[in-house]
Amino acid sequence: MAQEPISSLTKKSASVGKSGKQSQRVIGLSHLLTVTFAFIAALLSIYGANGVQWMENQVVTTWFQLRGAIAPPQDIIILAIDDQSISTPEQYYKSDPQQYAYLEPLKSFPYKREAYAHVITKLMKAGAKSVALDIVFDKPSSYGAGDDRQLQKVLQQYGNKVTLAALYENFDTHQGTFTQLTQPQEIFRTASVSIGTVNFPLEVDGKIHRLASEFTKSLAVGDLINTKVPSFEEAILASAQVKYPQPKGDIIYFWGNEGTFETISFCSVLDPENWNNYLQQGKFFQNKIVIIGATAQLIHDIHPVAISPNQRMSGVEIHANAIASLMMNKTIAPAINNPLLNGLFVMILVSGTGLLVTRNKNGINRFLLSIAVAIVWGVISYNSFIYGQLMFPTTIPIMTIILNGICYLVSEVIKEKINKQQLVTIFQKYQSSPVVQEILNQQTDLQDMIEKRDSEIKGKILSGRYQIIKVLGAGGFSETYIAEDIHRPDHPQCVVKQLKPVTTKAESLVLARRLFSSEAKTLEKLGTHNQIPQLLAYFEEDEEFYLIQEYILGHPLSKELVSGKILQESLVIEILNDLLQIVRFVHENGVIHRDIKPNNIIRRQSDWKLVLIDFGAVKEVSTQITEGFESTAFTIGIGTKGYAPSEQCFGRPQYNSDIYAIGMVGIKALTGISPHELKHDSNGEVIWLDHATVSGTLAEIINKMVIDDHKHRYNSALEVLEALNKIPMSEHRNRGTAIDSLEDDNHDDVTAPWIEDE
Repeated sequence: MAQEPISSLTKKSASVGKSGKQSQRVIGLSHLLTVTFAFIAALLSIYGANGVQWMENQVVTTWFQLRGAIAPPQDIIILAIDDQSISTPEQYYKSDPQQYAYLEPLKSFPYKREAYAHVITKLMKAGAKSVALDIVFDKPSSYGAGDDRQLQKVLQQYGNKVTLAALYENFDTHQGTFTQLTQPQEIFRTASVSIGTVNFPLEVDGKIHRLASEFTKSLAVGDLINTKVPSFEEAILASAQVKYPQPKGDIIYFWGNEGTFETISFCSVLDPENWNNYLQQGKFFQNKIVIIGATAQLIHDIHPVAISPNQRMSGVEIHANAIASLMMNKTIAPAINNPLLNGLFVMILVSGTGLLVTRNKNGINRFLLSIAVAIVWGVISYNSFIYGQLMFPTTIPIMTIILNGICYLVSEVIKEKINKQQLVTIFQKYQSSPVVQEILNQQTDLQDMIEKRDSEIKGKILSGRYQIIKVLGAGGFSETYIAEDIHRPDHPQCVVKQLKPVTTKAESLVLARRLFSSEAKTLEKLGTHNQIPQLLAYFEEDEEFYLIQEYILGHPLSKELVSGKILQESLVIEILNDLLQIVRFVHENGVIHRDIKPNNIIRRQSDWKLVLIDFGAVKEVSTQITEGFESTAFTIGIGTKGYAPSEQCFGRPQYNSDIYAIGMVGIKALTGISPHELKHDSNGEVIWLDHATVSGTLAEIINKMVIDDHKHRYNSALEVLEALNKIPMSEHRNRGTAIDSLEDDNHDDVTAPWIEDE
C-alpha cells in the first residue's frame, strides 16, 4: 500500500489545527461572557430599580406559595362585616321585628353606629385585650346625631382599648394632586382613643408586601405636616399594651391566604344564641385583639397581596397579618441593605459559580452543574426567607447562573458542530476510502448536513381570513375543521363547521339561508355563557354555510367516564350541578340541546370547568330542509342512543329531554356502564341501581331525571338544582378531594378541541 504524500498529511494537520483553534475561541468566548454576565448582574442589582424589584417580588410570592399556610397567633380575631352580616340581619328583622329587635342596628348597611357601640361594649365586658375598627368614621351618621353620641359615649368609657382608622386620600385641585389625612370625626377623637392609618404601600407588582408604617415614607414632606399618626397595626398594639421588638424588616410575613385567621361574623356578637353558645358568653374573646373590618365583596376593601399570584385579601385580614408579624418578630428584611454591597455579593456569587463550573471540561456537564447550583441557591434563599426572615438576592443570581450554563451548552453544541463539519470535510475529501465509506454507511446523518425542511401544506382560506390547517371530522350533514384566523395577531385557532346541504335546489338554498341565519343568531346568544363555545362568525361562501366557533382546549368528559370506572358520588354531583347550570341558561333562551353526552362535554383545561358543545345548528338546518321538501311528519330525531329519551327519538323533544340526558351522564359516572348497555324494566325505566353505590337522596333525584314519561320528569333544570342543593353535606363531603384526584388523573391527557362524531 502506497504511503500518503507528506504535503497531503501536512494540509490535513493544518486543517485539524484550525478546527481546534476555532473550538478554543468558542470556549474562550464562553468564559468572557461569564465574566460579563457577572458584571451586568452586579450592575442590575445596584441600579435595576423597578425591574429587579418586580422580579424579587415574584420570588416572595413563590416562597409563600411553596411554604403554604401556617397556624397564625391565636390571640388575634377578625370580626368580619361579611356578606352574611350584611344580608341576613335585614331578612330576619323584617320577618319579625319584635323577636329580632337586637338586629335593628344592622337592618341596613352602612350600620348604625349604635351597632359598633353595642359590640365594643360586649367585647370589653368579655375581657377583650383591644378592639380595632378598620372603618373611617369621618362623616356624621346618616341616622342622626343621636347615633353618633351612642358611639361617642362608649369610646369615652373604653377608649383606651379602642383603635379607630384614619386614611390618607388623594385630592385633585387646580393646583395639582395632593394627599390629605382623613381622620375620624372630632367627637370620636377622645384623648384615650388610638388612631392609626390603614394605607398600605403598593409595590411595583401592584401588590401589598410591606407594613402600613412604610406608606408615610413614600409621601411628600408637605403631606406629613401635622399628621403624626402611627400605622393601624402600631396603634392597635399600643392600645392592647403589647410590647414587641423593633421590627428588623418592613415586609409582612403572611401566614396564609384569606380565611387563615380566626374569623367571626359581625352579626354573631349581637345574636344572643351565638353569643351564649358558640362564643361562650364572650369568653371566646377574652385576652384577644379583635379587629372589626369588611370582608364582603361589595365594600371593595379587597387587595392583591404577596401571598398569592392571583388571589386578593380584605384589608382587615392584611392588618391581622401585619399585627402578627410585629408581635411574633417575623417581619422580613433584606439580607444586605447596602446596594453596593448587594451588587458585590451578586458578582462574587455568580463569578464563584463560574469558576466552579469551568473546572469541568464538558459543556453539557457545565450546563447541568450550573442548573444544579442555581437550584441550590434557590433552596438557600427559600430557607433564609422562611426560617430566618431574610431576603437574599435571588432572581438575578439564578437567572445569570442559568444563562452562563446555557452559554456553555451552546458553546458545546457549536464546538461539536465545528468538529463535525471538519470531519465531514475530511470525509468528502477521502470519500473513496473504504474506511470512510463504511463510516458513512453507519452514520447516515453525515451524508447530508442540511436538514430537510418540512413543507407546510397551505389549506383553503375561507372568507379571506380562516385558513384550514386540520380536518377534525366529517358526517352526513357537516364537516369540522381547525383553522387559523390570519387577520388577527398570532393567528389564533378556531373551529369551523361547514354545512353540507342535502340538496342544491334554489328553493332549498333560500330556506337554508333563512334557517342557518336563525340558528347562528341563536348560537351567538348562547355563546355569551362562559361554558358554551362563543360563536365568532358565520357566513355563506360558494353556496356553502360556515360557523366559526371558539377553540376549546381540554378533553371530553368521556375520557373521565371510561367503561368500568366508577366516580365518587361527590364528583358526580359536581358534574350534574355544572351541566344543569349550563342547560338552565340554554333553556331560558328557548333552545333544547338534544344531544348531551360525554363526547359533547369538554373539561376545559384552563379552569377545569365543563363546557357544553355542539348545539347541532348545522344538523338542525339540514334536517329542517329535508322536512320541508320531503314532507316529514315530525322533526327528525337527533340524539345518541342511551342518552336520548323516547320522546326525542320519536322527533318530539321537550326541554326536560336534556334533563334525561344529564341524568344518564350521571348514571354512566356512577356505574361505569354505558347507558345503551343497561337494561330496562317492563315500564321502560332504566335499571341501574344494582350497579352503583349511591346515597338514597341522589338515587331518587337521578331516577326522577330519567323517568321514561317526560310528564313525570323534572320540568326544569332549576328544579333539579334545588333538589341537589338539599343533599346533606355529609353525603358528599369529599367533593374537593374527588376533583383534585380527577384533575391529577387527567393532567397529562389533554387535547383539543373535541367535536362529536356525527
